[in-house]
Amino acid sequence: MRIPLRLLGAALHLLGGALMVALLSPFWSEAHRQRFKQAWSRGLLRVLGIQARYRGLPPTSGLIVANHISFVDIFALNGAMPAGFVSKDEVAHWPLIGWLCRHADTLFLERGSRAAAQRARENLVQRLAAGKRVAVFPEGTTSRGDTVLPFHSALLQAAIDTGTPVTPVTLRYLDQEGNRSEAPAYVDDMTLLQCLCSIAASRGLVVEVAVLPAQASTGLDRRHLSAHLHRTISHHLSN
Repeated sequence: MRIPLRLLGAALHLLGGALMVALLSPFWSEAHRQRFKQAWSRGLLRVLGIQARYRGLPPTSGLIVANHISFVDIFALNGAMPAGFVSKDEVAHWPLIGWLCRHADTLFLERGSRAAAQRARENLVQRLAAGKRVAVFPEGTTSRGDTVLPFHSALLQAAIDTGTPVTPVTLRYLDQEGNRSEAPAYVDDMTLLQCLCSIAASRGLVVEVAVLPAQASTGLDRRHLSAHLHRTISHHLSN
């Protein structure tokens, strides 16, 4: 019964969140919106049976760079530091989740389109210059969590252009014995429902979110910054 109950709980949580956003968010202040995003994200993790452990001091603004394992990563990060996200455009079409993401400061990036990538960078520059907090997954795809895939450096240029610090963050999923878990990994040809079922079937699943010291971006080349961030995140995850 664990799987259907958790899936039902997640569906109800998504519906409740969508209703609140649709009916109440027009009247909320920005601070209220961010508090709701944080509380709702933590609630979704609990409904799915995921315990979140947070380490480090979240930045109040700037660019956040994290490794990417699952669609749950967004909610794990929002539970610690509500942020806008840069995401692949297919997420916008996911049932309910896509709608909520569209109303949660998400920038959708169309793969293979240079014009779309340029628009995303310009929008990202505007947000960073305005003191917003934005998170990106520079791997550009998800992994099983056993390694950090090569980083794409293009979006890091927005931090360099605005002189914005970049905060590396690591995400790690563990089972109830404290070993690395691949249950949340959204990889290969897996569907969103299959990933949800894999998570819902797990016992004692934990997500560890570690905020590492911010890195200055001023005067750096984006590829050197990307390589440095990749080393930092990889080193922390290997320990």
